[in-house]
Amino acid sequence: MNKLKLRQMLEAFFIEDIGEADITSESLFEQHNLGKLQFLAKENGVFCGKSVIEIGFSMMDTNLKVNVLVNDGEEIEPGQLLAVMEGKMSDLLTCERVVLNLVQRMSGIATAAKRASSILEGTGTRVCDTRKTTPGLRMLEKFAVRTGGAFNHRTGLYDAVMIKDNHIDFAGGITNAVNLVKSKIGHTVKVEVETETQEQVLEAVEAGADIIMFDNRSPEEIKELIKLVPPHIITEASGGINLTNLASYRDCGVDYISLGSLTHSVKSLDISAKVYNHETITL
Repeated sequence: MNKLKLRQMLEAFFIEDIGEADITSESLFEQHNLGKLQFLAKENGVFCGKSVIEIGFSMMDTNLKVNVLVNDGEEIEPGQLLAVMEGKMSDLLTCERVVLNLVQRMSGIATAAKRASSILEGTGTRVCDTRKTTPGLRMLEKFAVRTGGAFNHRTGLYDAVMIKDNHIDFAGGITNAVNLVKSKIGHTVKVEVETETQEQVLEAVEAGADIIMFDNRSPEEIKELIKLVPPHIITEASGGINLTNLASYRDCGVDYISLGSLTHSVKSLDISAKVYNHETITL
């Protein structure tokens, strides 16, 4: 994960939340008031967000002591102490919510990715994400997918070609679309084509697609369609697949199954932030 970009992201998130000032913490505490804050797991899952904690709190005050007790990818359980931060009370509480929100979401995604990968374990089929990420959080969410043991699809519109149904309609067919794209992109960029029918699969193969996606097809349909694809072409199943029905796709034979649900509808992992050794402030 790009830590320079992470700092930039956190700065924007803090500015959004703090605005002019944290008027609650600044009204309650003086600069000499010190305390400790801990992050505790409240349910089972996979932890993700170590750098967010370390960089996030240090950005508020470089003198804050930050000790993250688990690593990205470690399985955690209820009651487990995850991190301890020590320093000025006002600084600890000012950045607590932004950091905690990110860590909870990233850990939720990592947990879902771990579960999905476990469902397909032993099949040779990999789980990957999609571009259905939260705007502004894509780098963190895709890192969380990798942390959970799954894989990333393309990062954005810029690093791979995916010719979808609307592209095909506008371009006048799969063959024309693939030819137009390949005449303009470099040799290092792969071309994926989304297909729904036998005719489209055959056309994508003939056109020279690098990856063929079977979109919104059942496991039984995919088992038939994949017979039309030479082994040098990567295959992917997508559309309507989630953690509930993923097991039914175990034996369909594709190289990848992409799950938008890993990022667009995941439940954040329950993690709490508690003060546990602080001074009593009086007027």
